[in-house]
Order: sequence, then structure tokens, then C-alpha cells
Amino acid sequence: MSKTVQIQSPAQFSSLLSSSRIVVVDFYADWCGPCKAIAPVYEQLSSQLSRPNQITFTKVNTDNQQEIAQSYNITAMPTFLIFKQSREVTRIRGANPAQLSTAVQKLAAEASGYSSNSAGFGESSTSSSGAWLGASLPRGYTDVSDQVDVKGLDFLNVDSDFGNARTVFEPSAPGKAAKEGKDDHIESDTDEQLMMFIPFQTTLKVHTLHITSLPSQSNDDDEEAPMRPKTIQLYTNRSHVLGFDEAEDTPVTQTITLSPQDWDAKTATAKVELRFVKFQNVTSLVVFVVDGEGSGEKTRIDRLRIVGETGEKRSMGKLEKIGHEQGE
Repeated sequence: MSKTVQIQSPAQFSSLLSSSRIVVVDFYADWCGPCKAIAPVYEQLSSQLSRPNQITFTKVNTDNQQEIAQSYNITAMPTFLIFKQSREVTRIRGANPAQLSTAVQKLAAEASGYSSNSAGFGESSTSSSGAWLGASLPRGYTDVSDQVDVKGLDFLNVDSDFGNARTVFEPSAPGKAAKEGKDDHIESDTDEQLMMFIPFQTTLKVHTLHITSLPSQSNDDDEEAPMRPKTIQLYTNRSHVLGFDEAEDTPVTQTITLSPQDWDAKTATAKVELRFVKFQNVTSLVVFVVDGEGSGEKTRIDRLRIVGETGEKRSMGKLEKIGHEQGE
């Protein structure tokens, strides 16, 4: 019996992306000759490698599910997409059995070694690709932190004895690099406030922020121990980092107040859901940590992940069929 899931709706597809660590998708059409030629190879891979909640093979009929095809800019038949932790990582256009088998089997091997190879803070806090995900992804949305323009990052009041702006967007689990003697988090410098300017490579719809701040190993009464962020102000579509005085005169897009209960005990991450309607066309984000949770003088951030959607959906255009000789 086939283990391949035939996708019947966008909601079903989004649910599978959220529930399975790796999802392989065959975008096909009934009229496509190359699609029919490679179908037995795909079914064999599905039969051999499918694992509940780990690796799921799916098929999407582009004529019946045009909304899904449009969402992923599918313009040729067949096209195979591979997702890891809801994020597209591989795209194969054309009926190329060897390329498809190699890509899928490599990911299957990664999934098999996931449990023994994960490291850092919390056993379930990394995806099969090693990217840090301190909280679950909302249904239908993905981690879009790879759209951050790291060259344009500009942080104010960061203690140079620790990491820099790029540190908080490292894909590794927090604490992993620290074990190797490398800077693995940032702390504020002269006081508890931090100002972070985060530009994006594309226009985003930002749904949620995942803020990871590992608890201090110092005594709870140690006033020098760094604190977790408490009050955070967000500003959208600024052209540069805001000065601390400038922020007082700039309209705030949203203010967030975190409580101790917001921090997951296992991953040290606060999942901050935004007022989505206010974050629909975002080219940059300024995150202002106003104060910290406690009586210390510094705040600490280990990781920051951006969750949402990238860009606008593109038109489907004219579909074409691609055989092995035309595949990429």
C-alpha cells in the first residue's frame, strides 16, 4: 500500500508541513508524460523512506491545487520540493531520478541521525538541519530568518566582550558554540537597553518572533547577572537604527511585555505573536529592548528567529512539462 499522501487542500498541506520534520512534494499533472515516467521511482522512495512525523512524501496535482502551486511558483512539470522544518531546502525541476534519489536519501540519513547528533540547549530545540527553533511554528508559517540582511544589521549598546549582531541569527543551538569557547550570545553594555536594526532582503509578513535568552548561571541575587528582556517595542520599515532618544518620538508599531511564564523552561525561548495586520509589508524591523526582567543592569539575548511569509505570491504563469534532458 502506498504511503504517499495525496494533497487535497492548502490546509492539509500546511498541516503536514507543521507536523512532519521532512516533507517531500511531487508537483505533477495528469497530462505530463515525464511526471508519469518518474512516478514509480518516487513511489519506491516513499515506500522505503516514509516515517511518521519524520519523513512524509506527498503529491500535489497542479491542476486541482492551483493555489498551492502558485504559492511556491511552480511553473514546470514535474517539480519536486523538499522541506525541512517547514522551510524549502531543495527544488528539483524535471524528471531526474538520480538527482531526486540522492537528495531524498541524504535527508533521510540526516533524519535518522537527528537524535544522536543534536546538541545545545534542549534536546528538541533544533531541526534536522541543525537550525535552532526554540518554539513551534504557527500553522502555515515558516522560519524566514534566512531573509535577514546580515550585512545591514546595526545594534546599539552591545557589550563588545560578547557576541555581535550576527550572533543572534546563528542557526546553531544556543550554548553549542560557547562550549567551544566562542561568543554565543549578546549582552547590553552600559545599561539594560538594546536597540536592534534588522533589515530584510525581501518584503516579509512577520507573524511571530522567537526570542531565546538562556537563564543566568549566577546566583539569583547577583545584580550583575544579565536579565531576560521584559518590555520590547517594535518599529517597522525604518531606514536605519533608531537612537534611544529618537525612539521616544517615533510611533511604536507594537509594545510587548513578557512575563516569566512566557519563557519555555526547556528551550529558554519566548514565543511572541504579533498583531499580524500591522506587519504585512515589512522591509525592516527595529527591536528595542526597553528593560529586563529583574534588578540587574544588563539584558541578554542568545537567539532571535523571525517567523512569517516571504514576499507576495507570484502568478502561476504557463505550465510546461520537463523531461530528464531539460531538468536542472
